Amino acid sequence: MSMNQTPSSERVHIGFFGRRNAGKSSVMNAVTGQDIAVVSDVRGTTTDPVYKSMELLPLGPVVMMDTPGIDDEGELGKLRVRKSCQVLNKTDAAVLVIDGTVGAAPEDMALLERIREKNIPCVIAVNKKEAAEEAILKKTVDQLCPEKDGSEESAAQVICVSAATGEGIPELKELIASAARKEEPERYIVRDLLDPSDTAVLVVPIDKAAPKGRLILPQQQTIRDILEADAVSVVVKETELKNVLGQFREKPKLVITDSQAFEKVAADTPEDILLTSFSILFARYKGDLAAVVKGVTALDTVEDGDVILISEGCTHHRQCDDIGTVKLPRWIREYTGKEIRIETTSGTEFPDELTKYKMIIHCGGCMLNEREMKYRLKCAEDQGVPMTNYGIAIAFMKGILKRSVEVFPEIYEML
Repeated sequence: MSMNQTPSSERVHIGFFGRRNAGKSSVMNAVTGQDIAVVSDVRGTTTDPVYKSMELLPLGPVVMMDTPGIDDEGELGKLRVRKSCQVLNKTDAAVLVIDGTVGAAPEDMALLERIREKNIPCVIAVNKKEAAEEAILKKTVDQLCPEKDGSEESAAQVICVSAATGEGIPELKELIASAARKEEPERYIVRDLLDPSDTAVLVVPIDKAAPKGRLILPQQQTIRDILEADAVSVVVKETELKNVLGQFREKPKLVITDSQAFEKVAADTPEDILLTSFSILFARYKGDLAAVVKGVTALDTVEDGDVILISEGCTHHRQCDDIGTVKLPRWIREYTGKEIRIETTSGTEFPDELTKYKMIIHCGGCMLNEREMKYRLKCAEDQGVPMTNYGIAIAFMKGILKRSVEVFPEIYEML
């Protein structure tokens, strides 16, 4: 990804779903004006989700997602269908593509119900208009729009299109853009915590786990958000923090640290300077800070034999002292004194069944969009499994959690 591109996690995610050979890939290619997905008359051509970051006017930066058919068969087909369902969890707006020559099948209606259950804005594109009989098209539209009173139950927009001729595609693009627009309060990483000319010191360890020649995404995004606040960011390694803090004429408003350095940074930061971590900031930005602060207390009830899930939203090369597979398990065992089992997941893999876990400790989620992060939190809540994140867990185990959320008064009062 170019350094000037909007990160994937900050883009609107638009997913194309439907049965095999309904024309999902053709419709997506027609909407984007690009040959993003392979098109073929052979059923099941799309075997894995296809992602493409692009600009879609009038919406802006998006990720377009083509998915395997929801009616795929066999053991391998079941895995492909599962992949499609995983894509649904990160979808901000869904396009359900129906084959207009045969009409809506039970699989289409079941998926539409699932989309509605998840409160995902949806546009239904009845494809192959050029080849479909008028009677079948009318029956399909009536089936998909049973409500005539404008109720919320029939919120999905239905349009007949032809990916082959381009008929209806401009109107489909407008419907997708309208469905995907969010009318929600703007979220900030740190901007709302700073006043113009305030200084925020960012502590960024440069060790074996640090990517060569660059900063990781949450660090980049936090620096940008500080600039948006007309504030000043100073970036230092944890070994230089104490010396740098001593050089300020006016104390900085806030110190933000990588969670792995929390203990040392807390010791080197005077009590009259607010302290938090990138991971805690992202818990608020992407999810529910109050819920994950509450969830961390499960560490005090861990017993021998309990299973803890450590989950990361991205995949990366594991280092010898990796945070998720080495450091956190070690710190948890040291803190609890219990013989526990650790399981790990990464990337798009997140278990459907969570009840076997005592708790879940998740990364900050910088590579996940807001919808997927909140989906994972909701899954844990629905199954009664406490969930927290790396920064909060580390601060809790090091005895500095209350200090690390002091910048958020409503959360501070919870502790």
